[in-house]
Amino acid sequence: MDDLDALTAELVDAAWRAGLRPELQITVTEWADRHRILPGMNAEPGPWRTSRVPYLAEVMDCLSTASPVERVVLMKGAQTGGTEAGLNAIGYWIAHAPGLILAVWPSIDMVRRNSRTRIEPLIEGTPALKDKIAPARAKDPGNTLGMKEFPGGALVMTGANSATGLRSTPARYLVLDEVDAFPADADGEGDPVALAVQRTVTFRGRRKIFLISTPTEAGISRIEKAYAESDRRRYFVPCPHCGTHQVLAWRGVTWPEGEPRKAFYSCEACGGVIEEADKPGLLAAGEWRATAEGDGLTAGFHLSALYSPFESWGEIAVDFLAAKSDPLRLKAWTNLKLGEPFEDRDDAAIEAAGFLSRLEDWGDELPEPVAVITAGVDVQGDRLELEIVGWGPGEESWSLEYTVLWGNPAEPEVWRALDAELLRTFPHRMMGAVPIRAVAIDSGGHHTQTVYRFARDRGGRRVWAIKGRAGPGLPVWPKRPPKPKDRAKLLTPFIVGVDAAKEAITNRLRLATPGPGYCHFPVGRDLDYFRQLGAERLLKTWRRGVPIREWRKDPSVRNEALDCRVYAYAALQGVIAMGWKMNGQIQNSSELQPTSIGPSNAMKRTINSRWLQN
Repeated sequence: MDDLDALTAELVDAAWRAGLRPELQITVTEWADRHRILPGMNAEPGPWRTSRVPYLAEVMDCLSTASPVERVVLMKGAQTGGTEAGLNAIGYWIAHAPGLILAVWPSIDMVRRNSRTRIEPLIEGTPALKDKIAPARAKDPGNTLGMKEFPGGALVMTGANSATGLRSTPARYLVLDEVDAFPADADGEGDPVALAVQRTVTFRGRRKIFLISTPTEAGISRIEKAYAESDRRRYFVPCPHCGTHQVLAWRGVTWPEGEPRKAFYSCEACGGVIEEADKPGLLAAGEWRATAEGDGLTAGFHLSALYSPFESWGEIAVDFLAAKSDPLRLKAWTNLKLGEPFEDRDDAAIEAAGFLSRLEDWGDELPEPVAVITAGVDVQGDRLELEIVGWGPGEESWSLEYTVLWGNPAEPEVWRALDAELLRTFPHRMMGAVPIRAVAIDSGGHHTQTVYRFARDRGGRRVWAIKGRAGPGLPVWPKRPPKPKDRAKLLTPFIVGVDAAKEAITNRLRLATPGPGYCHFPVGRDLDYFRQLGAERLLKTWRRGVPIREWRKDPSVRNEALDCRVYAYAALQGVIAMGWKMNGQIQNSSELQPTSIGPSNAMKRTINSRWLQN
């Protein structure tokens, strides 16, 4: 027993000393360079090398336990490695400074996806982490999609749309990824960012909060606001010709006339040409400089894709030329490439009378660029309103017909009239008789079950029942078909992100030159139609102290024309989701085969084989 007592005392003493031992003084950068292994699905698998993305070293080191910084803000463009920096920090905390880690993504669905595609490969591919987390077992609550336990702590993952997950437990470490996609309100309990940050209050002085996001709209963007409240660091790189340190900005990117892929950077001081091949040297010699005073506890970093070693200036220039004439694509380009919030300088109401001077007569045949036709149907108490739209390359559109079908939607006559309209074909010089490829019918009114029956019986013709849902971040067309909630239910509608659709349409109505996104209208369309198209405006409002943008209708103007265009545009996105490519190759229109969509709403995707086409 004496030997056993001595051994027990020795073990207790060792555990006691281990508990008193200070955390190992190693930075996140050092840990990642020693231990992190990028999985095979990564573009550059193998050992992590901070030298590949040297601008991330200071970002990660601010997340190290020795740094006094408590809050790190990264406002970034795409392909800059921001999410990988967050993963490195999580691995470092698990291995060297264990505690409870809370990782928040915009939704529970994204938690499931990122747990499988990012967190599990991080653990499985990094030996320094793999031994600390038990293998996943069916009855083991310590390793699930939403939680990974390890000695001294746990990684808890939740969605910003779940108030329960955000207030469940105190956390020393907090990672908020893509905060600009977070909902304004989490289950009616307030701003999800504020709820999550509140979980770290008891760890003041030792906590680490990492906010990562691509920005969205100026004045609305969460990451823009957080960056503005920081010391606003920018990455300065030296010119290889004159040595002047400068921030890489879009105005410095230049290319020979008509050759954007040959883009280079022009030094703002000496005008010297900096080639793409010089970028690795620029990045290695760069340094972060604060451009504001800050509070000493918050470090903010802004990083555009111009710094990315994974994307060339030429590729960014090509994308700019493709997006510059389409406001919606330009917004995405500004957010993703420049890492800057997009400022819409034209929020004024659309002037309806201006459209009367640009009406066109394209004759009895379809305009030649039209490659696919869709329709949108709005259901009112005493009528159906229908717009038929032709679409060409770059989603340039032609309003082919706008029809009001009078009749009680509770009776079959008006639906028979609609069916006859939807069975029409339109003559095209190259394609012959072109049918309507897809139809979206609003089911959100008083005739929901009637719409469901009509759509169910015509699923093979892609007549889809839809329900509009407002809110930021919702795609125009869902990424996957809806699942029936009730087997006895006739059909579950497709959820359409009406805010995104209205923004796309309104921005394109402002285009003055034919081309991608431009909207054509036929001779005979009256002023009331265009007033309805411009009946809603996007205005900034405040909800629980958070700025949001909402669509507000002019109470004196009807908006059925806008709704019909939204539904026709949604139907187009549904066709694209099935494999259609708006690439101007009109001869490919026959490749979109009829798809049967019954009560289960199952969608089939047409796979276009290049081998078969050659």
